[in-house]
Amino acid sequence: MMMPFKRQALVEFEEVQSADRCVACGSQEPVYIAGQQAYFNYSTSKRITRPTNADDPNSGNKVLLLSIQNPLYPITTDVLYTVCNPIGNVLRIVIFKRNGIQAMVEYPSDDNAQKAKAALNGADIYAGCCTLKIEYARPSRLNVIRNDNDSWDYTKPFLLRRERGKGRQRQAILGEHPSSYSDNGYGSHCPLLPLPSNNRFKRSSHDVLEVVTYPLPQTSSYMSHASSSVAMVSGLHPAKMNCTRIFNLFCLYGNIEKVKFMKSVPGTALVEMGDEYAVDRAITHLNSIKVFSKRLNVCVSKQQAVIPSQVYELEDGSSSYKDFAMTRNNRFSSAGQASKNIIQPPSCVLHFYNVPPCISEDDLQRLCTEHDVPGFIKYKVFDAKPSSKTISGLLEFDSKTHAVEVLTVLNHYQIRIPSEPTTTPSDMMCFGTWFIRIYCF
Repeated sequence: MMMPFKRQALVEFEEVQSADRCVACGSQEPVYIAGQQAYFNYSTSKRITRPTNADDPNSGNKVLLLSIQNPLYPITTDVLYTVCNPIGNVLRIVIFKRNGIQAMVEYPSDDNAQKAKAALNGADIYAGCCTLKIEYARPSRLNVIRNDNDSWDYTKPFLLRRERGKGRQRQAILGEHPSSYSDNGYGSHCPLLPLPSNNRFKRSSHDVLEVVTYPLPQTSSYMSHASSSVAMVSGLHPAKMNCTRIFNLFCLYGNIEKVKFMKSVPGTALVEMGDEYAVDRAITHLNSIKVFSKRLNVCVSKQQAVIPSQVYELEDGSSSYKDFAMTRNNRFSSAGQASKNIIQPPSCVLHFYNVPPCISEDDLQRLCTEHDVPGFIKYKVFDAKPSSKTISGLLEFDSKTHAVEVLTVLNHYQIRIPSEPTTTPSDMMCFGTWFIRIYCF
């Protein structure tokens, strides 16, 4: 049984001796899968149990649990309705975001759900991303209290939509909403994904629908999915993480307004971002990554804003609350500035820039050592103009975790040059964008 959001899986053998040999083999010789070392150990579970027997066509449930992997684009009820309804009449949809993005879809009968599971499991909603992993859900019926982007009861179209405009208003870059948007959404209530012609589905000999990948979304299909502009992040290292380091990590995906550690929940902080899209990007790219040997859990908070209450001192002596609204290190403050940001998931390569030309490879290695973070294994400087006052380049690390830790600690670090008595703003080093390195195996 796959647990994709934990990057783990359970494997049940027929005999205990087989499990013993697997664990012994994994401990004697490292096993690498797609460049990542896999670890094998015994589970506390004695057997793998599932809500229903997925292999038995006579068993099942009319409610499906959809896990959306690699969700690069917003997932709304309209998107899922367009994907699922052609197979059978969809009654209700509920989307929730705790461990990544998941949804439950209710059909009129078990037969409809079984066909949808067979047709859609493993398919990509958009080309190369938003992959569906489908199981039978435990509930036999969904309870929907309002029709909006996160939940919809198609048997009760009169349910009220969620009210818009709650919370503190911020100055918007592109105005109140796109020009094609109305109070009821983007035009009439119709599928956001364009439906291809009759070749979208084709019957096989077993009368099972086969799905092809959907086209990339048009601009009008981008709708805010997160219900709040506040993200909650847990699993933080109590001694090594503070408000500034959370800012260094999250600022790559949107403006940061405020950061506050929760006194009642150790290792947990609230991050108020510029908008709901920024929260979506942060969850997509930062949920389940490891930082200082702790795995982060990033999800949408129920809070609409971060209130500076119960401020206390963290283990490193810094404050548990910090306001970043006016900092010049926010990278999405204008449309032009935001367009220069390349949104990438974490990788083992960091792009650095705004570094004085007098700083050498040894200086950067010494900087990593002084701040107790892993050193890099490869170093490259981009060619710069003779008149340039700064340099930029790439740093490659042994692993993605090492790169994330260096970025968390050294992003926006001020480099003091011995020949100058003070540090000017140009001496601040920024790790601007994670670049993906592709390896062939």
